[in-house]
Amino acid sequence: MNAELPSPDDRDDRGEYLAEVQYSLPPALEAFHDLYVKAYLNYAHTMLGDKEAARAVVRSCFTHLALNWQRVTRSPSPEAYAWALLKARVDTHLRLAGLDPQMVETAAFQRAARDVLESVRSRFEVMETALGLYTAIASLPERQYDVIVLLYVLGYPSCRVARIMGVERDTVRSHRRLAKRRIAQRLGLPRHQATDEEKE
Repeated sequence: MNAELPSPDDRDDRGEYLAEVQYSLPPALEAFHDLYVKAYLNYAHTMLGDKEAARAVVRSCFTHLALNWQRVTRSPSPEAYAWALLKARVDTHLRLAGLDPQMVETAAFQRAARDVLESVRSRFEVMETALGLYTAIASLPERQYDVIVLLYVLGYPSCRVARIMGVERDTVRSHRRLAKRRIAQRLGLPRHQATDEEKE
């Protein structure tokens, strides 16, 4: 599956997402932007179900990063800092809209999941409705939820997920394994059915 959703559109240049920053940007921030802006847009759009809201959230994140870039670069992991910031902004937007911050039934999520649902069902041998799988995913702890969404809904390989979240690849594997066990348990499947090949 192509990891890039058809929406939000490709207006991801610096003029769009760093427009509020009125000084020249450090080259490292520009490179960071180029590496992660599409992933952030895809995740935000999937969670919010609204491409304009996703753009606003991502624009806000990159403005914050630009204004605090020295502090960001002093953090143990700029990627983890930025991912936590994105998650907080998405959660705030959902709360202000009166929605569940860990929502998986947006139209964007359903469109993105459609192409991978049969593959996930096959791996878990789940023959239930999609809603059962969505509910099982929604019940996951936050980090496991993010890994499953990035891997199976947005289609990113594990190495890319690790970079996006600012964690080690082994951490992604661990979250994936634990998430699959929880999903299998919630769906009443034997534990041995909760394994599959690693997405590379």
